[in-house]
Parts: sequence; structure tokens; C-alpha cells
Amino acid sequence: MLAQQFRQILAHATPILLAQLSSMGMMIIDTVLLGHHGTDDLAAVAVGGGIYISVVFALAGIVQAVAPTVAHLHGAGRDEEIPGALQQALWLALLLAVPGACFLRHPGALLALSTIDPLVEEKARAYLALLALGMPAILLYRTFHAFCNALGRPRPLLLISLGGTLLHGVLAYLLVTGKWGGDALGVLGCGVSNVVVSAFSVVCATAYLRFGSALRPWPVFAAWQWPRRKPLGELLQLGLPMGFSHFVEISSFTLMALFVAQLGATAVAGHRIVANLAAICYMLPLALGIATLAQVGQAAGARHWRRAELSIGAGLLLAGGLSALLGLLLWSIAVPLTGAYTDDRAVQAVALALVGYVAFYQIFDAVQTIAAHALRGYRITFVPMCVHVVCFWGVGLLGGWWLALHAPRPMGVAGFWLASVLSLVLAAALLGALLWRALRAVQR
Repeated sequence: MLAQQFRQILAHATPILLAQLSSMGMMIIDTVLLGHHGTDDLAAVAVGGGIYISVVFALAGIVQAVAPTVAHLHGAGRDEEIPGALQQALWLALLLAVPGACFLRHPGALLALSTIDPLVEEKARAYLALLALGMPAILLYRTFHAFCNALGRPRPLLLISLGGTLLHGVLAYLLVTGKWGGDALGVLGCGVSNVVVSAFSVVCATAYLRFGSALRPWPVFAAWQWPRRKPLGELLQLGLPMGFSHFVEISSFTLMALFVAQLGATAVAGHRIVANLAAICYMLPLALGIATLAQVGQAAGARHWRRAELSIGAGLLLAGGLSALLGLLLWSIAVPLTGAYTDDRAVQAVALALVGYVAFYQIFDAVQTIAAHALRGYRITFVPMCVHVVCFWGVGLLGGWWLALHAPRPMGVAGFWLASVLSLVLAAALLGALLWRALRAVQR
């Protein structure tokens, strides 16, 4: 039965991983296009993009409460309740889009955390104001994303992601460069393209919900419900800790970049290269974690505790083993890999000194990611959120700030990455222990 769980998780996780890598292609497209267009525009998308991702991940984490909810209903054989659960989650997405859009239009609180060139800040504000228009669409799509994953139907997400990335590549190129026949819009062209892609994704999701044969057992549009206080409250109770966990994890890296800026351009550039590699590597345990959540949630809904335990074991073994291999690969090709990012020897030296930290922590990152998602499958979200706050903000961010800048022998940028390793080791230990207690509790 363990072999069966291996196959199910891999079959589910592979399209998710490809979809996530495809979505990251949009960021790469923006970086390449703006890198050739202008330094100020590239800096603006770097600043604005960090803020946008933090806001979107926080709010999307809340609406992803639909995943364990739907997985439990499906596992319990209560499929007739699933369309209503999705409808309430879609209403929640629209409600959350209001504060999300307002924050993007008024980002002064985060921009004030660092000294930014006035022209770059002006462009970043304009970029974020455009992205605010797409906030309802992106949250509606993330709700659909969580819904499909909960039911083990990830393939449409891959197709939509590939289509969106292709559309963004063409549209952003035309708008950024002026090839569309008007002025070259620079960073604003990337913003317009992102909004269009968000709308495209929602249209595709709606069409799939309405006409997709795989979702025919759950007719979402058959009997539409207005917002209801009780189910919305239950989604918020489950989702708010999930969203805050996402925010803590993403913002710890965003704030780390602001602190590293004090160490000079060379340190910032080296850190950026390694942070990009870390983000790509994280896609593997994240995809496996999402697949594990679905399997655990469905098993828990059916009260099939042995199957849930096997799913967790398969997820941990897959994520731990594959992430360890990925870390070894990253270490072995570090020189040519960092050389592909930059020709500057000083920047490459900084990046090479940091790659080892990323290669080493892969297995701990994998364990804490799978454990956190498995706990969500059991609908346990508050205590894992507290663990993330202590580990990522306390040990990782504050500990890194002390090691890098204020220790008796300041380590520079390496201090932040050493603290990140320690934070992930601690998170893996704490979440692993919490998951063990949850497993024992349901078997009594």
C-alpha cells in the first residue's frame, strides 16, 4: 500500500511542479525584458514584485482553506456538499481582494522599510497599482487551484499555467519594448500583461468548472449560494493561520533582502542569485506537500487513519530523498550554475560561498514543508503557524540580522543563510513532533 501512495503522490505532484515552474517563468520573462529595457524598471519590478508576492501569498493562503475542506468532504463521501464549499470560498476570495487591492495601491508602509531611489519608487507604485486591478482574478484562480488539488485533478492547472506563461511572454514583450505600435511601457507593460494573464486564468478556470468532464460530479453552478456567515467563518478559522504562515515564510526572504542591502551591491547580487536558486528548489517539496495534503485530507475525511499515515510516510520519503539529491546536484554544479547568472567574479564568489547553505538545508526544508501540509490535511493550522513565526521570523530573520551585522564577528550575508538553515532544522523538528502527536491522537 505504501507503493500505491508513492505512485499517487508522484502522479499528483508532477503536474503541480511543472505548473509552478511555468509560473516562475513569468518572473524570469519580466527580469530578462526589463534587464534590457532599463535599470530603473528592473529595480521597480524587483521591489514591487516582492511586495506583490507577499500580499498574494498571504491572501491566497487563506482561500486555500478550501483544500482541506473539500478533501475531507470528498473522503467522507459527502460530495453533494462540495459545490457549496467552493462557492463560499469564491465569495471569500472576492471579499479578501478588497483589502488586498487597497494595500497594493497604498504600499507606503513596506516601501518605507528601505531607502529607495525616488524614480524607482514611483515606478514601483505605478506597477503595484496596475496589479491591484488583477487582485480579484488572482484570488479566484488560487481558489480554483486549491479546489482542483484537493480532488486530485491538477492537470488543468498545468495547461492553464503553460497557456498563461506563453501569453505573458508575447504580451509583455510587445508592451515593454513598444513593438505593439505605441510607446515602450517598461515595467508598466509587465503590470498590464500580469493583469491580462490573471483574467485569462479565471476565464479558463470558469470554463473548466462549467464544461470539464472530470468535474462533472460536482456541478458548481447548479445551485448558487450567496455568502453565508457560518461556512465563511469556518474557512477563515482554518485559512487565516495558513495565510499568515505563507506571509511569514515569504516576507522573511523579502525582509532579508532589505537587510542585505546594507552590505553593498556585491552582497545583494550574490544573495539574489542564491535566493533565486532556493526558490526554484522549493518548488519540489511544495508540489509534494500539496499532493500529500490532498491524500491525507481525503483519508482523514474517510477516517482511514492507516492510509493517512502511509500518505505522510510516502510524502516524507519522496520529499526528503529527492530534495537530498537536488541538494547534492546543486552543490556539484555550483560553479557553472552561478557563472550562468553573472560574469562578475566578486558576485560569483559571494554566491558560491552561499550555495552550500541552500544545498544542505534541502532535506530539512522538505521535512517541514511536508509536515506542515500534512497537518493542514488534518485541519491543524494554528500551532504550525506559531512554529513558522518563531522559526522564520525569530531564528531565521532576527538571528540572521544578529549573525550578519551585530555578532562579535559579523558573518555578513552568510549569517542570514546560516540562520535560515537553523530555522529550517528547528521547524522540521517542531512540526515533525507535532505531526507525530497528531498521528498518535487520531489512532486512540
